[in-house]
Amino acid sequence: MPLSRRSLIAGAAGAGLLPLVRSPAHAAQTETDLLMRKIPSSGEGLPAIGIGTSRRYEVEPTPDKIAPLREAVERFVALGGRVIDTAPSYGTAEDVLGQILPQGGLREKVFLASKVSERGREAGLAQIERSFQRMKTSTIDLIAVHNLVDTDTNLATLRDLKQKGRIRYVGVTVWLDSQFPDLEAVMKREALDFVQVNYAIDSRRATERILPLAKDRGMAVMVNVPFGRDRLFGAVKGKPIPDWAAAFGCANWAQFFLKYVLANEAVTCPIPGMAKAAYVEENVGAAKGGLPDAGERKKMEAFIDAV
Repeated sequence: MPLSRRSLIAGAAGAGLLPLVRSPAHAAQTETDLLMRKIPSSGEGLPAIGIGTSRRYEVEPTPDKIAPLREAVERFVALGGRVIDTAPSYGTAEDVLGQILPQGGLREKVFLASKVSERGREAGLAQIERSFQRMKTSTIDLIAVHNLVDTDTNLATLRDLKQKGRIRYVGVTVWLDSQFPDLEAVMKREALDFVQVNYAIDSRRATERILPLAKDRGMAVMVNVPFGRDRLFGAVKGKPIPDWAAAFGCANWAQFFLKYVLANEAVTCPIPGMAKAAYVEENVGAAKGGLPDAGERKKMEAFIDAV
C-alpha cells in the first residue's frame, strides 16, 4: 500500500474491536459478530466486509510472499469474515488463493468470488476452468461477468454452470462511473444475483440509480474501491478523525470510510484490499457497532468534500 494506514490512522490495529454475538454458521471459528446482509435472491446471509485481491494479492506465489497474505486471510476468517473476491485478470491473485485456501479448512469457511472477462463461449469457459484449477477448488460461490465483457454470452455460460452446481451465484461488475448506463441496462433486463460497483464517500454517483435499482431488482451489491484506490487516505493524511464519528463507532479512518458505504442498505459487502492482518482488524471493525444515520452521512460527506 503506497500510504501507510498505520501512520494515518489513530488507534491502529485492534482499536475498537468489541465482543459481539457470533454468526451461527461460523460460531466455532469466529471471535466477534459482524453486521450481516442477505443475498436477496437466496436469503443467505453474508458478513458485510470482504477482502478484495486486486493489486494486494498479485505477488509471486512463493512461501515468503504468501505468508503475510495467509496471515491476513486466517485473521479475517477468525474474525468472522467470509467473502473473498478475485479475478483471473488480477495477475497471480488466483494462484495465491490456491496456495492459501486449501490449508486449515479455509476454503469451506470462505465465500469465494471470481470473474470471467473473455469474449466468446469457448474462451470464457476456458478462463473459468483455469480459475477452478488455479484456486484448487471444485466450486466457486460467485462468478461475475467482469466489466460487462461479452455479457450475454458469458451470462449464458455462468447460468449453465450454476444449473450444474459448479457455481452458486452469477453477476456482473463495473468499476467506473462511465459504465453505469450499460450496467443499468443489464440490470433491467437480466435476473442477477450480484452486481459489483464502485462507490465511496467521495464517489457517490452509484447512489443515484444503480444502488436503488439493485434494491428494487433484488440484487446483492459488492462495492469495489471503497477507499478510492487510497485516494481517501491521502486526503485525510495527518488529520484526526472527527470527534463526532465516535457516535457510530469509528476508531480509525478505514472504519469511517467503510461505515459510510455500509450505511446504504442496498450495499451487501464492500471489498477493500487487506494484505496485512492489521488492516483486516481495522476494516472488519467497520462491520461492528453502529452505522451513521442520514444526518451523520451528510456530515461525513461535507467533511470529506472540504478536505
